[in-house]
Amino acid sequence: MTEIINNISEISQKYDAIVFDQWGVLHDGKLAYEGVIACLEDLKKNNTRLAVLSNSGKRSEPNAKRIFEMGFSNFLFEFIMTSGEALWRDIAYKKIKEESFFPIERNLGDAKVWANGLEISLEYAINSAQAILLMGLPDDDNLKDWQAILASGLALSIPLYCSNPDLLSPRPGKKLITGPGVLADHYSKCGGEVLYYGKPHKQVFKNLQTILNANRLLMIGDSLDHDILGGHIMGWDTLFVQSGIHAADFVNGEHRTILEKIIHQKKCRPPTYMMDLLK
Repeated sequence: MTEIINNISEISQKYDAIVFDQWGVLHDGKLAYEGVIACLEDLKKNNTRLAVLSNSGKRSEPNAKRIFEMGFSNFLFEFIMTSGEALWRDIAYKKIKEESFFPIERNLGDAKVWANGLEISLEYAINSAQAILLMGLPDDDNLKDWQAILASGLALSIPLYCSNPDLLSPRPGKKLITGPGVLADHYSKCGGEVLYYGKPHKQVFKNLQTILNANRLLMIGDSLDHDILGGHIMGWDTLFVQSGIHAADFVNGEHRTILEKIIHQKKCRPPTYMMDLLK
């Protein structure tokens, strides 16, 4: 049964390291959530090792820069692992055969920055590409905006590399937008080959665990589909934070009952712990 806690300090000493999701746990994409920085600084003062594991199509360095610009100290996190970093490394180490990619990105130029140092080309005509690189989506886009491109990819029988499997992404003002995982899911259901990088898929968790060289780990996230499921697959304990993508579900009603309802609807695994927001 999921244990409800009020403060992370109640359980932090049980773990060799604590791993945090970004969006919906630490910040909303623009600002750090109230009290989160102080919470992490208290953990650090007590010698708790901290890391980030994010479904971001960008590499670790720009994600670190964004977090630091929100007021998080440079010294809080031992490592910031992103799904985009994991994909970049596999291409750099020649684990992927494709060399030309049609990019789908949140902001024009994201793919060019990400690809720096790789021996690949970015092709903006899909007929010239060997694969689709799905990094992110513009905030106002959804599946219908990309169905024609995906249909072309399916006709060409090219694989899609998804470096951000999120189905929903939180934005300021508790707004939720379509995540790039929706496109990847559609491509797969239509018979396309999809290679996922990021939570809940095991490899990105294993990469971070190897870097941390730790055994007892806690995954903290707001997504039952990605953070909590991935942590469970790895055998880590998990802490579900209500204030992210499921915030609206917990406005009214008894929290344990609401969690059980969501778990039943999604047919997913229950977290080890639950709290309203990170503190």
